[in-house]
Amino acid sequence: METKTFMAKAQDIEQKWYIVDAAEKPLGRTASEVAKILRGKHKPEFTPHVDTGDYVIVINTEQAVLTGKKLQNKIRYHHTGYPGGIKAVNYETLMKERPDRAMYLAVKGMLPHNKLGRAMLKKLRVYRDDKHTNEAQKPVKWEY
Repeated sequence: METKTFMAKAQDIEQKWYIVDAAEKPLGRTASEVAKILRGKHKPEFTPHVDTGDYVIVINTEQAVLTGKKLQNKIRYHHTGYPGGIKAVNYETLMKERPDRAMYLAVKGMLPHNKLGRAMLKKLRVYRDDKHTNEAQKPVKWEY
């Protein structure tokens, strides 16, 4: 007897909105949970080459924590594209000034680095406090 592997089609996927509260939770663990939802791995119809994920709203990122000495020792690098244009900022400064950016970059690093990953990243909304502009989508709270 031959069994067929189920392959989801993009037009058959039902996408929902979830809200994730990052307050008092480790940044990386929250980011990995968000990446799982964006990717669609929490659904039984997950297909690697199709965007089966849902929309995610992350709130309270300024209350997210980094364990150990990561606040002082962890450094984010990026390059401007010009010679000698490497920029560095430690996470203590980043979490103070742009905690939403820190969460966004953590999730971005956990998604595929291709066209599919960029499409998944567009379904992410990150806010530094508990106020967000997506009430019309009726998001459901995600517990983890």
